Amino acid sequence: MIECKNIRKSYGTVNVLQGVDVTIKRGEIVTIVGPSGAGKSTMLQIMGTLLDADEGNVTLNGTDISQLHGDKLARFRGDNIGFVFQFHHLLPEFTALENVCLPAIIGGRNRKECMQRAKELLSMLSLGHRMDHKPAQLSGGEGQRVAVARALINNPCILLADEPSGNLDSRNREELHSLFFSLREQMDLTTVIVTHDDQLSSLSDRKITMIDGKITE
Repeated sequence: MIECKNIRKSYGTVNVLQGVDVTIKRGEIVTIVGPSGAGKSTMLQIMGTLLDADEGNVTLNGTDISQLHGDKLARFRGDNIGFVFQFHHLLPEFTALENVCLPAIIGGRNRKECMQRAKELLSMLSLGHRMDHKPAQLSGGEGQRVAVARALINNPCILLADEPSGNLDSRNREELHSLFFSLREQMDLTTVIVTHDDQLSSLSDRKITMIDGKITE
């Protein structure tokens, strides 16, 4: 599902990634752990086509990403990859339902169908009663679940998450962790999570440890 070969990335004289190789099978839930500055988030961004590698090759769901550019790359990303970040980045002027719909509407999908799918996702995530609430009216856990629904609106096959539980209390962290596993069963997702959360990494199918831009185990 995900294959990254010899990924290198530098900023000036700082070598952030030094020849990283990663292969992730369809349906796996994999965590990437390591100290701050190890290159975890940079690797995730390259994996998600948000950032270009200086060297190396990324293949996602059988597609060589180096062959896609501009609108074609953006379309591939929107159709295949969902993103969840530490801070939910919901637009404050829109309701939960509208926030979830946005990626699909921007992608040119039928508005009525987008709204129906967003309602289904929010109900599945136990937020059916919060659809018309704006982000300021939601708890941290609810906001993050809205962000997960937004990541799923285009029915991606890959879910990438960067410290998704880092801003949550212990109860909401546990609920979010459980959610990742239930989503795999319901949507056949391949999930990669950058985290400092030992509990989450211990639950994953596989843990990848990075130090100084390299995989150590």
